[in-house]
Amino acid sequence: MGRSELERLSKQELIELVLRLQRPEKTSRTSSKPPSTDRKERREQAKPGGAKPGHEGHSRTLRPDPDEVIAHRPGQCPCCGGAVAADLPAEIVSVCEQIDLPAVAPLVTQHQRLAVRCPSCGSRVVAPVPQAARGTPFGPRLHAVAVYLKTFQALSYERLQAALADLFGLTLSQGGLMNLLRRAQGQFRAGREAAVSALRRAAVVASDETGVRIEGSNSYHWVFHSDAAVVHHAAPTRAAAVVHAMMDGHRPAVWLSDRYTAQQGHGERHQTCLAHLARDVAYAVEVSDDPVPLRLQLWLGSVFSLAERVTDLAAATLSAKRRALERRLTEILSAPSRCDLTRALQAKIGRARDQLLVFLNHPGRVAVSRVGDW
Repeated sequence: MGRSELERLSKQELIELVLRLQRPEKTSRTSSKPPSTDRKERREQAKPGGAKPGHEGHSRTLRPDPDEVIAHRPGQCPCCGGAVAADLPAEIVSVCEQIDLPAVAPLVTQHQRLAVRCPSCGSRVVAPVPQAARGTPFGPRLHAVAVYLKTFQALSYERLQAALADLFGLTLSQGGLMNLLRRAQGQFRAGREAAVSALRRAAVVASDETGVRIEGSNSYHWVFHSDAAVVHHAAPTRAAAVVHAMMDGHRPAVWLSDRYTAQQGHGERHQTCLAHLARDVAYAVEVSDDPVPLRLQLWLGSVFSLAERVTDLAAATLSAKRRALERRLTEILSAPSRCDLTRALQAKIGRARDQLLVFLNHPGRVAVSRVGDW
C-alpha cells in the first residue's frame, strides 16, 4: 500500500491496520502450520541442555544375550609384582558394551545355465531357465530396504541411489529403482484394498489433507481414518473429487474434518474438527485484548472435557449439558466486539454452529481431539 492510499484511510482504519501489522506470526499451536516452522522460535527460547538438579539418572540397559563376551583378567599384582594365574576365582567388577554394525555387502548369487551332450543320442541338452532369471535380479530384502528408504525416510531417487551405493556398494539406475518400487507396490495392493473397503463401510470417517511435494510437483497428501482403517492417498488436487473417488458413493453417518469446502457434504452429518478451531481461537487470544476469544477458549475447554467422559454419562445428562453449551455459545457469538479478528472468529464459528456438537449424538464413536489431527 502506497502513501496516497494510506492518506485516504480514516483514523479508525489506520488504527486497525497498525494493530494488524503488530500481530505475531502464527505458529503450529495457533494455526495449521507444521511444527517444523516453530523451530527457530523454540531454539531462541530453549533452556540449556543437560540433566536438571534432582533428576534421577538412567543408564542404557545391558543386553542379556551378547554375541560375544570377552573377560579381562589382571595378569600381574600391582603391589608385589607377582604373576596372577589365569585359573584363579574371579568376580565381575564392571561391565561395558561396544556396539557396532556388521560389515554389509551385497549377496550375489549367479545362476548359470549349463548344456551337456546326451550320451545316448548325442543331442545337446540345455537346462531350463531358472526362476531367478524370469524376473528382477533384485531380491526381496533389497526391495524392502529401498521401499523403506523411499517412503518412510522420504529420500528422492537421487539420494536413494546414492544411499544404496554408499552403504551397500550397489549401483542401480534411477529407472531401475523406479521399476523396483513399482514391483514392491503390488505387495501392498491387497492390504490397501482391504483398508479402502473397510473405509467404505465405516459409519464415522475423519479426513484431512496437506500440501506435499512429489517428485518436484505440488501435490496433496490425503488421510482418511475410521475405526477399522487408515488410508493415505496422494493426489495432484485438493478438490472434493478426491473424496468422491475414495468413498465411491458411500456416505457415512458422520464426516469429521475442518471447514475446508472440499471436505463438506460427504456424510449424513458433519462434525467440525474442534482441534482446528482451537488453534484459531488460541491465536485470537494471543493477539487480542478482546474477552470474546478467551470465552471461546473456555467454551472449547468445556467441550473437550465433556468429550473425554461422554461414554460415562447418561443420555439425559448429555442432553442437559448440550443445552447449557448451546446457551453459552449463543451468548459468546452475540457479544459485541470492535476487534475485526474477533468478529471474523465469531462469524466462522457461527457458520459451523450446527457441526460443533454432533459427536454428542454418537457417544464414543466420533473422536474429538485436543491436539493434532488424525
